[in-house]
Amino acid sequence: MLSNLSYWEKQHFFNADVIIIGSGIVGLNASITIKQQAPNLNVIVLERGFLPSGASTKNAGFACFGSVSELIEQEESCGTDGLHNLISKRWTGLLKLRKLLGDKAIGFECNGGFELFKPLEQKLAEQCVSKMSHFNELIADIVVQKNVFTVANTTIKSFGFTDVNVLLKNKLEAQLNTGLMMRALITKATSLGVHIYNRCQVNAILPENGGVSILTNEGNFSCKKVLVSTNAFVNELLPEMNVVPGRGQVVVTSPIKNLKVKGTFHYDKGFYYFRNIDNRILLGGGRNLDFKAEETTAFGETD
Repeated sequence: MLSNLSYWEKQHFFNADVIIIGSGIVGLNASITIKQQAPNLNVIVLERGFLPSGASTKNAGFACFGSVSELIEQEESCGTDGLHNLISKRWTGLLKLRKLLGDKAIGFECNGGFELFKPLEQKLAEQCVSKMSHFNELIADIVVQKNVFTVANTTIKSFGFTDVNVLLKNKLEAQLNTGLMMRALITKATSLGVHIYNRCQVNAILPENGGVSILTNEGNFSCKKVLVSTNAFVNELLPEMNVVPGRGQVVVTSPIKNLKVKGTFHYDKGFYYFRNIDNRILLGGGRNLDFKAEETTAFGETD
């Protein structure tokens, strides 16, 4: 313990029933769920940054379950039943988030999602068009709607695209404001009695007398259960997990007068993506240019 801590602080701020490490989307949702199901439990969230340190406040804010080309690859990887289950989880999770916080609180807008194909990608475009009916049938019982994926070539010019000849639309894909969402999650968690400690770096997790001891830069915490929700950073605390991080880089333009782009857009099997935000374009991706270099938890940009 730090020497300047009082008796009261040691007694009431460093012990909990459950301690969650990481105050991102997963950590805060977990804390909210625990308090809703067991209001009397003492729940603490430890966050090493002033704000959530991971991707929760740094992502592109796509509310999606996959473009057609992405779904093709995912189905090849996990099978049709596995893909159905995966999409169901994505869709259900989004509905739960909207119900929990409300659309206004997370900046939710359903402007549709679009996948772009240039003339040189005609073969991939044709493959995706041929699979649309399959995926529409696959997700019909999940989203309770028909013909979610459609060909939208007639809208290409309205977006100002000049080198795109095939455009596929997902009418249910939406976008949200990540900053608003995280602020709303923090507000919800604290309203339920969750205690969030920022700038508290966890250095080790150790078993202790039937419970858990958590060593941090601010002192040692004790709890009955611990939940690690640091995602890509989990290897720092649990190296045996062998999780491989995948950094994503995002840039935002200056304001663009008379911006025509509205919605969420995918290109090159989802490795590139962009959307509108406040009359600007948010552009992300490119990890496929150097997969190995992007297997890092370091923050920063490449040339």
